[in-house]
Amino acid sequence: MSYQLSCKANNQILCYYANVTNQIQVVRIGNIPNWYFERVMFPGQRLMFEAAPEAVLEIHTGAVVTAILSDKIPCYVLRVIEEVSSESELVIPAEKCAVLAR
Repeated sequence: MSYQLSCKANNQILCYYANVTNQIQVVRIGNIPNWYFERVMFPGQRLMFEAAPEAVLEIHTGAVVTAILSDKIPCYVLRVIEEVSSESELVIPAEKCAVLAR
């Protein structure tokens, strides 16, 4: 299932996240003004969603009452690359490359 943050933005990217833990997670994006995205993810569940490239997915793990922020992942790292033609290049700015190597 795919979710969109906003229909009016045309620069959104398709993202993918999987809960590979054995715990329930709450994932959310809250750093984009006037947008809010939140989903509960069960162990093994996968999620495709559209988001602004500058959005940050927060991963909260544990019981709902005691959930802790366990990770923050920039959405450009979660980007799904469907196809890159030989005529175009995938260009990632140098300041973002360090995050990709973690």
